[in-house]
Amino acid sequence: MAILTKNRAIKIGICFLIFYAVIVILFETLLGTSQPTYDGTMVITSFEEDGAAIDRVVARLDLDGQIYVAVNHWPRAWARRIQRNPDIQLTYQGETWNYTAVVLEGTEHDQGAIDFSVPFSFRFLTGFPPRYFFRFDPKAD
Repeated sequence: MAILTKNRAIKIGICFLIFYAVIVILFETLLGTSQPTYDGTMVITSFEEDGAAIDRVVARLDLDGQIYVAVNHWPRAWARRIQRNPDIQLTYQGETWNYTAVVLEGTEHDQGAIDFSVPFSFRFLTGFPPRYFFRFDPKAD
């Protein structure tokens, strides 16, 4: 008689996946404050096609005068919105500027994962490596 039958293994696997999903949801909604802050937080205002503005508070990643943002696997709907319309506004320390978002790909993405590494527990709960890295280039007014 086997200790771990096929049905029992499937049930354990399903329970583990449900547990993992619950932990990720809790982390994203309740425990997000433990996200590394680097240079503090900023507000990204992105715009829908109809002009509606949507704000999101994110960790500000600053390196050599460039501003970056990392987007992990779970909260990425807003990242897709920024890809569709890369004209955004950043609000930091009470001041707002216009920027163009650039998606980092390939080696630039890999370098971003190295430059802005996060604790293993954060990567485990939110997915790793980050799905998107954005660099924000100032817009000429």
